[in-house]
Amino acid sequence: MSIQRAGTLPSQQGPADFFTGTVRIDPLFQAQAPGRVGAAYVTFEPCSRSDWHTHPLGQTLIVTAGCGLHQRWGGPIEEIRPGDVVTVGPDEKHWHGAAPTTAMTHIAIQEALDGKAVEWMEKVTDEQYGAARSRT
Repeated sequence: MSIQRAGTLPSQQGPADFFTGTVRIDPLFQAQAPGRVGAAYVTFEPCSRSDWHTHPLGQTLIVTAGCGLHQRWGGPIEEIRPGDVVTVGPDEKHWHGAAPTTAMTHIAIQEALDGKAVEWMEKVTDEQYGAARSRT
């Protein structure tokens, strides 16, 4: 057993290569082999969002604060709020982020397959994201 004390892992800026806007990633843990699960708090400022992406073994998001948006490829943009749990299937193309006027924080949990937990794809365009403005 081990205890990792809060604040021992430094916050990181969400890289512009994979995010639009201001995003902060606060790592929670990364399992040691043979484990393969990792998790982080991710905070999106208003209008900030991830790029389209997939996870080889899926992802679970637990919304902890604010109001966010989530979209699966080909599906509607859905509003997500504290207490909501979003389950994304393996290799399901999606994006998530904050609402236009409200920040959002979630815990992101995913497993790595052969050392890879995410496959980044194209940016969510302003036009794609703009479809959410009438929803929030």
